[in-house]
Amino acid sequence: MSLYQKLLERADAGRPVTLGIVGAGQMGTGLVAQMAPLPWFAVTGVADIDLDRARAAYRSAGVPDDQVTATSDLPAAERALEAGRRIVTQSAELLANLPGNEAIVDATGVPEVGAIVADVAIRGGKHVVMLNVEADVTVGRALKRMADEAGVIYSASAGDEYAPAKELVDFARTLGFGVVCAGKGKNNPLDRAATPDSQAQRAKAIGANPWMLSGFVDGTKTAVEMTCLANATGLVPDVRGMHGPTATVADLPKLFCPEEDGGVLLHKGVVDYAIGVAPGVFCVIETASPIVADEMRYLNMGSGPYWVLFRPYHLTSLETAITVATAAVYHEATIAPGPTPVAEAITIAKRDLKAGEKLDKMGGYTYYSLAERADIAAAEDLLPVGLADGAVLAADVRMGEPIFRSKVELNDTTRLYRLRMRQEAQDAVPV
Repeated sequence: MSLYQKLLERADAGRPVTLGIVGAGQMGTGLVAQMAPLPWFAVTGVADIDLDRARAAYRSAGVPDDQVTATSDLPAAERALEAGRRIVTQSAELLANLPGNEAIVDATGVPEVGAIVADVAIRGGKHVVMLNVEADVTVGRALKRMADEAGVIYSASAGDEYAPAKELVDFARTLGFGVVCAGKGKNNPLDRAATPDSQAQRAKAIGANPWMLSGFVDGTKTAVEMTCLANATGLVPDVRGMHGPTATVADLPKLFCPEEDGGVLLHKGVVDYAIGVAPGVFCVIETASPIVADEMRYLNMGSGPYWVLFRPYHLTSLETAITVATAAVYHEATIAPGPTPVAEAITIAKRDLKAGEKLDKMGGYTYYSLAERADIAAAEDLLPVGLADGAVLAADVRMGEPIFRSKVELNDTTRLYRLRMRQEAQDAVPV
């Protein structure tokens, strides 16, 4: 029976999939607007530091204000739900602790918030869906291990490029094709020096947060997304920062193949990105079978020896419902990190930095990120970008140089830091 049919059954039986959503920004609001009207989902609550924004998310789904209760008190929230009302709250932990919720979606994009929400939700027996890839690439393995022990699902979300790209990888591998390269089209121009100031005008024009837009433009978002894909598939960055050529879809199998075959790759089995094919995701494949190769040519897939599978869209938060439903109905993740790290999103100075400076958050003024192999990042003492926020430099760093982990004082007061230390201790234990 298909997922849709199973959801219909649950709706008919009065057992919709119940969930809370943390973060009422663009993605969280889009998710509420899409899911709240559907009878097979029940969005019980929305958490945001701005209660008006949380209310507006419900309003966008046709839920009037008089059916919404604002509270940070758990018993009051339970009474409101029993009365058929919805909850808005400034407490993400409230939603994670509500006993009626099956799943919690973190849509904040803030690693520390994601770590807190996921930790509390897993301990409370809830499935966790991360629309927060920044948290996933920092502590995803620790959260996945916790979820496995608790008997719940930890998953990054369908819709963002890493998830549909993984679908293509799984599709290809299931059919016996070799995966040469998988990745995404980059949606924005690449400018490593981008800051919230330089992006402010464009952000205002498109209704985006300038810090978020800066993180897209400076390449940080691409780095963390492809790190997520790498750690879920075992594919690795071919070179530090990947190649990122400008390409058309027809160019992809010609570019993302080994140098000896006219491409840019030093190795097969890698993640990368291309400018010019957004908003799609791709997977370049090969086959050792002459018969299969002939069939690919017959099917107008190209002349080979490399072919591209291309999906020309990704619906970001609008696909998150698939992951929520899959976790609740099938008890499966859409995409989650494997047990062994293969990639790390590392931290690079965006400008000349001085000892004593405090690093800001992603998309800011002090650093950007590049994807690197995990073994190289560890051997060269490179700072994971998820730990950079709030770290204080112990030495000067020149623009464009990596920031070394041993040359910063990390903010060790956060849940994110504690989970990262647990994850690294677990990674060091032989399986």
